[in-house]
Amino acid sequence: MSKTIHYMAAAAFALVAISSCENEDLNIGQSLTDESDKLQVSTASYEVSTRTIMADSVLSLAADCYLGRVRDPETGADITSEFTTQFHVMDNTYVYPEDKILTKYDGRAAADSCDIILYLSSPSRQDDSLQAMKMRVCEMAIPMEEGRRYYSNFSPVRAGMLRPGGINVPKVFSYANLEEADDVRTDEYYSNCIRIPMNQPYTAPDGITYKNYGTYLMRQYFDHHEYFANSYVFTHQLCPGFYFRITDGLGFHSKVSNIGLRAFYTVQGDTSIINASLILAGTREVLQTTHITNDTEILRQMAAETKHTYLKTPSGLFTEVTLPVKQIKESHEGDSLLAAKLTFQRLNSQSSDIRLLAVPQTLLLVQKDSLHNFFENESVPDNITSYYTGYNNPIPASSQTYTYDNTYTFNNLSSLVTMLWNMRQQGMKTDPNWETNHPDWNKMVLVPITYTTVSSSTMTLASIHHDMSLTSTRLVGGPDNPNEPIRINVVYAKFK
Repeated sequence: MSKTIHYMAAAAFALVAISSCENEDLNIGQSLTDESDKLQVSTASYEVSTRTIMADSVLSLAADCYLGRVRDPETGADITSEFTTQFHVMDNTYVYPEDKILTKYDGRAAADSCDIILYLSSPSRQDDSLQAMKMRVCEMAIPMEEGRRYYSNFSPVRAGMLRPGGINVPKVFSYANLEEADDVRTDEYYSNCIRIPMNQPYTAPDGITYKNYGTYLMRQYFDHHEYFANSYVFTHQLCPGFYFRITDGLGFHSKVSNIGLRAFYTVQGDTSIINASLILAGTREVLQTTHITNDTEILRQMAAETKHTYLKTPSGLFTEVTLPVKQIKESHEGDSLLAAKLTFQRLNSQSSDIRLLAVPQTLLLVQKDSLHNFFENESVPDNITSYYTGYNNPIPASSQTYTYDNTYTFNNLSSLVTMLWNMRQQGMKTDPNWETNHPDWNKMVLVPITYTTVSSSTMTLASIHHDMSLTSTRLVGGPDNPNEPIRINVVYAKFK
């Protein structure tokens, strides 16, 4: 058996790079085995059907938050991203003793100032860097709960989770942070950010008013230090979090890579005055969710188009793929399926608008029936029921180093095809109507994703998330595809 596996693996390795195959015997077995143990290898190609489906909503517990509102130049549809965040209490969170703090309010220590800072990265575009936007920072009354699955259509406003009479701070901003001096913004180490002052008097849920929100946090640190024991206690006893809500403006959309809640105060040191701060971070250790608002009517119209398919994020459109599993396996039940290569050709946009949304960079291919469970269970591709691949981005013809072809390619889906066939066979043994009762058994979905790796030096995946950035592209396919059909190219082998 080991000898057979070795020969088959060698054949698969030799053939998996073939981009198109015909139904013919390649006679490779003669070169891989001796005369008494020949491997017969053959290839075939089968058509694959696709269509666009609406995402409706996606699990929003992504690795990053997004903020902004833009209009898709191709469709005219507005896309709005808003988010909630909680704050992480680190083991070294510390505030100087109260009697050392110089600023006083109502006879007790107080913060000089307080703010929330949002660090921005990966904006959708920077050509509208001066576009004025408006948002409100709203205090949550109750926290988003760990263990609950929040989807991108979940609105804390509609759910009544904002605190009446709580913090509701307006902020006008733009991507080019003109609140900072030019020499600060042009410094090579400058991190673009939005700073929201929180210096107005703050009335806590118990009715006590403090100089500002930072003073409230500091007083709780002194009076209820147990509230700072960990992030869970802090969130449920003291600070349920904040919701960042777009209220006006169009033309800005960016990833919010880091978030800080900061209270600044001064301390009398032994020989001088010390500037100190209490800083809490909105990080992946606590719950963050993104709320997406799409124009569903325009998405519905796009999904109904039949001469191509779409991929669109955030929470927009996916491509459904029906694999011809029965055709691949029925006439080759005695053969081993060594390779199954499937390529999706991207269609270039005919618009030259510089505001076009980006192209999705990484796709997940996952069983349609398992789509939601895949993300809810925090799965990663196993190369049996799910796969991922990157975008083969075309480069200028003058470059001769690499060749890219504007496609997304899955080099070997043989394990998937075999798994689906075995699942069907088992089902048919007990239920002759199994296929009718499981109409999606051979359907997969292409989903744009982002991922993290175990370390910067390895491609071992640590986590997979829905891509919540702005991306859009069309693929060859659809029920009335006018282009060359999508084909899955397969390699069979058997010993004579």
